[in-house]
Amino acid sequence: MGRNLQSKDRLRPVDLARGHGLSTQAIRNYEEAGILPAADRTPHGYRVYTSLHAGALRTFLALVPGHGHRTATSIMRAVNQGADEGAFHLIDESHAQLLDDRRTLQAVERALRDLEPVSALEPAAGSEPATVSPPGGLFIGPLADRLTVRPATLRKWERAGLVRPSRDPRTGYRVYDEADVRDARLAHQLRRGGYLLEQIAPLIAQVRSAGGLEPLEAALRDWHARLSARGRAMLTGAAELESFLRERG
Repeated sequence: MGRNLQSKDRLRPVDLARGHGLSTQAIRNYEEAGILPAADRTPHGYRVYTSLHAGALRTFLALVPGHGHRTATSIMRAVNQGADEGAFHLIDESHAQLLDDRRTLQAVERALRDLEPVSALEPAAGSEPATVSPPGGLFIGPLADRLTVRPATLRKWERAGLVRPSRDPRTGYRVYDEADVRDARLAHQLRRGGYLLEQIAPLIAQVRSAGGLEPLEAALRDWHARLSARGRAMLTGAAELESFLRERG
């Protein structure tokens, strides 16, 4: 910066920190990370901040809720280096990720609506003795028939972590309990929607952690709320960044 500063323009680290509940060490760390522009120094080596630094700090803190700490840091570093186009590219990537997350949520909701309310473990009509299901579960053949997929497909889903069948202690055959059938049906719906196995796996994990489809409805409502909050936070961050860019000139 290297400019002569009036005393009224000078801000100490504590002046920046105080209004945001931060420590003075955090302010110094932000400068070292490139989040804040480099500060001038007094003849005794003390940092001297200005309203521009205060604006950079406000901008960073406004960007974090929508973009996350790492991306917000990269955005501010790019801006402070004069690489505005790089900062805009990072912002575009965050918006694209938010859109992708919204589409994923919509896919999960469609898949849940499409799951027919049938009893997952009712006996399969016409089953051969060798494929009669054990108590409390289904063998791979009856489940594949029910989903109209091949057993090889279920084995592939198992390798991808979409289903986790146990093994029958007598025969060693895979046994799919009610939760496994639920996960297989959900995976089937998502695959029909064009989703890749690596995209489906974390969604199935959410169903498991929620304890099933019914508790997942509350998780989906929370997911909606979090996506909306991110969208609003991105708008707030964009407004603060625009103000900072105008001040910076």
